[in-house]
Amino acid sequence: MEIMETVAQLMALSARTAPKAAGKDFVEIKVVKGDDLNRLADAMLAYGQRSGKTNFDRDGNNVRNSGAVLLLALKDAKTTGLNCGACGYSKCAELPDPVAGSEFDGPWCAWRVLDLGIALGSAVKTASILNADNRIMYRVGVVARQLGMIEGQLVVGVPISATGKSIYFDR
Repeated sequence: MEIMETVAQLMALSARTAPKAAGKDFVEIKVVKGDDLNRLADAMLAYGQRSGKTNFDRDGNNVRNSGAVLLLALKDAKTTGLNCGACGYSKCAELPDPVAGSEFDGPWCAWRVLDLGIALGSAVKTASILNADNRIMYRVGVVARQLGMIEGQLVVGVPISATGKSIYFDR
């Protein structure tokens, strides 16, 4: 549905303009649509089988049945310089450079991760205002990152749908 692509673009606008700590933006945004939805869904099912991790099939089927997916990523985020300790280190300079994890890289400045969360909240608020069913999904981000659909070290996906009953509810 073309309207769902428009909703996803408006969600992207909300994510882009969401407030970020110290006014610095390290959030990447991409809308996935069309044939790429099936490619992402297929890869999610395959990853779940390969890794033995649960619910990649369930979420992959949700992606396949969605009108679009909004991807948000934290990319090359620098610390805020607050020396607040929220990341587990007393000074920002002590936070080590991110290393590759099994699905995402880390650690990150807690304020930058909050920036990503606020951008996600702004995006799903817009989807809700526009009456588009949606669900924030970490599993989408794992596989979208592996496929190179978006650049970033921490990725989250938000599939959206418009049907008589939310496809993300009774899963």
